[in-house]
Amino acid sequence: MLKVLAHPVYARLFAAQVVALIGTGLLTVALGLLAFDLAGERAGIVLGTAYAIKMLAYVGLAPVTQALAVRLPRRTVLVAADLIRASVALALPFIDAIWQVYVLIFVLQAASATFTPAFQAVIPDILPEEEDYTQALALSRLAYDLENLASPALAGLLLTVVGYSWLFTGTTLGFLASAALVLTTTLPAAAPVARPFLDRVTRSTRLYLATPRLRGLLALTMTAAALSAFVLVNTVVAVQGVYGRDQTSVALVLAAFGTGSMLAALGLPPLLHRVSDRSAMLGAALLLCLAAVATAALWLRDGPPPWSLLLGAWMLFGLGYSGIVTPSGRLLRRSAHPEDRPALFAAQFALSHACWLLTYPLAGWGGDAFGLPGVLLGLAGLGGASALIAARLWRPETEAPLPHDHPDLPSDHPHLRAHGAGSAHRHPIVIDDRHPIWPRG
Repeated sequence: MLKVLAHPVYARLFAAQVVALIGTGLLTVALGLLAFDLAGERAGIVLGTAYAIKMLAYVGLAPVTQALAVRLPRRTVLVAADLIRASVALALPFIDAIWQVYVLIFVLQAASATFTPAFQAVIPDILPEEEDYTQALALSRLAYDLENLASPALAGLLLTVVGYSWLFTGTTLGFLASAALVLTTTLPAAAPVARPFLDRVTRSTRLYLATPRLRGLLALTMTAAALSAFVLVNTVVAVQGVYGRDQTSVALVLAAFGTGSMLAALGLPPLLHRVSDRSAMLGAALLLCLAAVATAALWLRDGPPPWSLLLGAWMLFGLGYSGIVTPSGRLLRRSAHPEDRPALFAAQFALSHACWLLTYPLAGWGGDAFGLPGVLLGLAGLGGASALIAARLWRPETEAPLPHDHPDLPSDHPHLRAHGAGSAHRHPIVIDDRHPIWPRG
């Protein structure tokens, strides 16, 4: 997997991703401490509102910022987004009102909604070989999981010698280092786009929802969101409230989830040589839902499961979650021409976070209303239903070249000459201006 780092451009971009992730991890810790300083025991309300603002910014702004930025140089867009994020992090220690937190978080997340899809869309152009790109996706997933483990530890170490305000400085340095790495990297130019602004804003969702494999991906993302929301929202409640353990045990359980996710990321590149993306992702969804149902059923019947079983369940949750989300970039890459890739990545970014915008409150409010095993069973049901919908929407035959015709094209049109004589022909379908709807086959 590490051999993909031999590519110098990708290596710099991966380094930029890692330092930005470390900065984001430090920000998460520092923001919680800042909220407590400003709101005391009501800090949870402040953080809940801030994270809701984050999700709303992601869902609402990603297609818009992508449409605005598509005509700008990629490097300019990425560096500008990093500099905005660094500026917000630098300003956060100096605020003294809760509303200021909300405003700055919105600005920071608007910049992230610009940076992340643009960053994700450039990687397929740098690594055109599918094997290299698959390894890059797995490496990116590992980076996210390692950051979840390393950033809290680093924050804890720093807090032994400095106040939490200095964590914001670390965040600023992370974003500045990311900007510097991108600035010193030559990126391939994006394919030219000459469309009206409103068309660019709506095109991402239209292309996405017209593609069967991406409709299936969205349903599978709901499966991943349902069970990962339970983990992120209710782990602390389960460990400290039900098992009566300390914060170190919370970190241990989340580490089990991260370990499962890393194992999936490591195993996916060789697995995807042997099975299709559809089979691997549906299998991961089945594993995720069965593990959740078994855990909830055991909990409802016998009370909280033994500690070792809880750790094992969270590891299976991580394995299933990563098995769904890691290959998603391969589907997006396969479903668009180069000029439309930024739009599709922006659509996935927005729509996937819309799933979490729904499942986070369900996990929190449902846990309070029905208890942890009850809400886990309910979310497993939501995840299972979504996986069944995915299997229905993303049929195996849609991956094959499909017969269709273009009665409006002259017989000597380049598209027809490229795929055989006559108006009727077959080839793998990508939704574009010439193929605005998916052929029935």
